[in-house]
Amino acid sequence: MPQMNRDQRNAAWQAANQWRARAAQTQPTGLAGSLKLLFTWLAFGALMIVGVVLGLFFLLIGWAMMPFMRHKMKKRMEQMRAEQAQDIGGGYANPHTSSQRPGHQDALDGSYEVKDDR
Repeated sequence: MPQMNRDQRNAAWQAANQWRARAAQTQPTGLAGSLKLLFTWLAFGALMIVGVVLGLFFLLIGWAMMPFMRHKMKKRMEQMRAEQAQDIGGGYANPHTSSQRPGHQDALDGSYEVKDDR
């Protein structure tokens, strides 16, 4: 019995009781209220079915596009690697742009010349 008194003083318990009383008042009465409730549930169910079908459709479209996107990204990565290799290569990739002095070549870290110790 002391449990009931403590529960009835609890704010959450009181809010639940008020919510239950309001729900009991708004229950459909008569044929019109029952039809309204039925159509509400039917509309909600139809929207749920449409949502699930659309979700599955877009999921399948995404799965179908994955190989094409992978191929496109692979080609883009190959192109980026080729551009990067050409930029880093310097004189090796295009010998006409390097300096025409003998013994001079562009290196990755910079330019250097080999000097004799004499």
